[in-house]
Amino acid sequence: MTSGTTGTAHDPFDYPRQWEADVVLADGGTVHLRPVVPTDADGLVALHGRLSERTRYLRYFGAYPRIPPRDLVRFSTVDHHDRVAFVALLGDDIVAVGRYERVDAESAEVAFVVDDAHQGRGLGSILLEHLAAAASERGLRRFVAEVLGENSAMIRVFRDAGYQMSRAFEEGVVHLEFDIDPTEESLAVARAREQAAEARSVHNLLHPRSVAVIGASADSTKIGYAVLTNLLAADFAGTVYPVNSERTSVRGVRAYKSVLEIPDPVDLAVVAVPAGQVESVLDGALAKGVKTLVIVSAGFGEAGPHGQHAELRLVGEARAHGMRVVGPNALGVLNTDPRVRLNATLAPRLPRRGRTGFFCQSGALGIAILADAEARGLGLSTFVSAGNRADVSGNDLLQYWETDPQTDLVLLYLESFGNPRKFARLARRLARSKPIVAVKSGRHAVRPQLAATSTDIDESSVQALFEQAGVVRVESLAQLFDTALVFAHQPLPAGARIGIVGNSSAIGLLAADTARAQGLRLGVDPVDVGPQASPQAFAAAVGEALDSSEVDALVVVFVPPVAIPGTAYARALRETVVARKAQPEKPIVSTFLAAEGVPAELAVLGADGAPSFGSIPSYPSPERAVNALARVVRYAAWRQRPQGAIVRPSGVHPEQAQGTVRELLTQGHNHALGDDDVVRLLACYGITVVPFHLVSNMDDAVAAAAELGYPVTLKAFDDRLRGRPDFAGVRLDLTSPDSVRVSYRDLREVSGADEVYVQRMAPKGLSCMIGLRDDPSFGTLVSFGLSGVVSALLGDQAFRAVPLTDVDAATLIREPKAAPLLTGYRGDEPADLAALQDLVLRVATLAEDIPEVRSLVLDPILASPEGAFVTNARIVLGPPPSRPDSGPRRLRPITAPTDPSATQQT
Repeated sequence: MTSGTTGTAHDPFDYPRQWEADVVLADGGTVHLRPVVPTDADGLVALHGRLSERTRYLRYFGAYPRIPPRDLVRFSTVDHHDRVAFVALLGDDIVAVGRYERVDAESAEVAFVVDDAHQGRGLGSILLEHLAAAASERGLRRFVAEVLGENSAMIRVFRDAGYQMSRAFEEGVVHLEFDIDPTEESLAVARAREQAAEARSVHNLLHPRSVAVIGASADSTKIGYAVLTNLLAADFAGTVYPVNSERTSVRGVRAYKSVLEIPDPVDLAVVAVPAGQVESVLDGALAKGVKTLVIVSAGFGEAGPHGQHAELRLVGEARAHGMRVVGPNALGVLNTDPRVRLNATLAPRLPRRGRTGFFCQSGALGIAILADAEARGLGLSTFVSAGNRADVSGNDLLQYWETDPQTDLVLLYLESFGNPRKFARLARRLARSKPIVAVKSGRHAVRPQLAATSTDIDESSVQALFEQAGVVRVESLAQLFDTALVFAHQPLPAGARIGIVGNSSAIGLLAADTARAQGLRLGVDPVDVGPQASPQAFAAAVGEALDSSEVDALVVVFVPPVAIPGTAYARALRETVVARKAQPEKPIVSTFLAAEGVPAELAVLGADGAPSFGSIPSYPSPERAVNALARVVRYAAWRQRPQGAIVRPSGVHPEQAQGTVRELLTQGHNHALGDDDVVRLLACYGITVVPFHLVSNMDDAVAAAAELGYPVTLKAFDDRLRGRPDFAGVRLDLTSPDSVRVSYRDLREVSGADEVYVQRMAPKGLSCMIGLRDDPSFGTLVSFGLSGVVSALLGDQAFRAVPLTDVDAATLIREPKAAPLLTGYRGDEPADLAALQDLVLRVATLAEDIPEVRSLVLDPILASPEGAFVTNARIVLGPPPSRPDSGPRRLRPITAPTDPSATQQT
């Protein structure tokens, strides 16, 4: 083909590989999208043959019973530039086609058609998103469409996409026109559809009406026996189909030789056969139309490169046929809802019903986690152990739990991230309504089976991600459960003031010391009722503390006396708390009866006899009790803070900046910009560097100082000398030509170079630094800290992930340990924090607009009451990285881990 604008031939088989995508549809199924190629001609003819007469009429504005050969060539052969088409594949069948054709330099006409059997699944909106992204990449700005006025479904697809649209109606045809640059509304629409679709796919996994156990066995030593036994023991509300090629029944249930022999639909298949047989099992499941596969079999990614490629091939085939996969090497999934009662795991018991969702990457740890939850009285709503996490990931579960009415708390055991930036976006949204507590292991290594779907990010990035998203990070499973017990059974506190009531001053003192170390405040003095106090006196002291307006949360520490059973005190405590339900609620943690979890005496039982909300958790030591409470207090404070808004500062000129970058980025690798180019690029975002000149002799230095205006500073050209006090690479407050001459001579001796910077003196202030650090998987981090050797040595910097809200910027500059120096520490006049915050937002905006900026450092910035003055800046440009969690909706690509170009999306 020949491009209408370039006049050059294009290979119709050569399309951008990143345009291929697996996508989740509105009903939770999947299809594969890719650009059309000439060999799709037969598939297009088959699709056309399946279309109803009505659908053909609405698409082609008249009868169109068959595709003429000339049109078929035109439909299947495009240049992937001025003429672009995507096909949606389900197995080997094309179920939808979307295309655009350029009509002028900035506009293209768009149209699509969907198989009647697949209409209503959201294919039209997904095709529109991917076509718009491809068109934007090809320099187009606008789509136009001609739609029959009676084609209300197609008009609705365009109208509901969130673009600003103009409409005109003439002779029964609606003419639509809209810019394809993403708008706030179009992004919100796409995110909402993404959430609904991915949540639905997990709903299908956790609410099956039928389960096939492929590899079900009567041999108690095999995992197929365990899975079937556990399903039956949980009294699954649906139908269970054992699949065993050699038996007619397994454990008294009729068995089938193949999943294809099962007479009814199968929603979920649990695969428990050796790894070598999984591929043949998959063929049967695909042909049967199974919605979701849980693979508990091992021998894939963890077994080396061969197993890893088999795993990726398996997931690719499953997605292409509309199926999601949990595993391989997974423990399984469970749902305690009495209407489902699903235990498709290797764990022998269905946990107690609760309102906590748990996602775990480790299959081996899963059984121990479930047993620990049971022992501590923590009930679960749902549990997913993803094993190698080849497809379904923690991000999918976050999407599901956001709208799951049965889940109030989310627990995560993470070893690695598939798409950290998406995790941050989803977690930040979910944490506003439901607490998320996470253990992030794998700090120094990732299991081989997770390498294919993992992204390396360093600890500071992980910490920034969690803090910004409001995720409560803990260091161990013990801390995870300690914290979860408070969230699951107690209300959130209104503040950080605590009360301590106990019958041992020593234990009360331990609790008070731990509270202060965790940043909590004692609202009232600790109350010691004495070791011989009666249960009534103990309960009265607790009630008085709860009634105090100076207390937001309560720690109860108790040592059983010799004469009276401790259970009497526990019951008195519970009754006192229950009696105050009408009052504003305050969380309570306890150290009681040396118990860990929720002892029966402190439990408020629900209708099913399990501990429910209002139960009082107990810990073996006051330190653990207070540490758990402190995490809940910090989360509550995060949730009370305003969410903030993404702010674009005034006076920014992204088009000018992009033009500058195109001019400068002529090399295919990273390179540092010169001084003038740095100043020019920063000026596009309203960032001014204190005026300076670079000179190479003494007379020029004097002339530059006169031009800039005294006082001035002289700096060595080598920035390594400027940061070394022992080398004295800077001379400050020079007020005369003679002082400039002396300083120039001194610096030349120190550096051995003629070049010296002469710069106007900025108002004296504290030296700070703002930086951008690019992570190829996570995106860009903005860092802030005070300048200097000590801060660098101690790592006293704070980080936030782009994009930043105004609240993010405000908290970033207050987070380093040395930040109080900026706010008037020891009576000094505070620096202009608003100016620093504005500077942070300008840097973050630059990072969002110009991905070619691979690193940026403003150091030092002199922060003073007069403002924030940038005195030095460095920028490195380079080819832009792939941007995770950007562009149209897609699942994480199925690519080998050695492929650095893959954009991780889920």
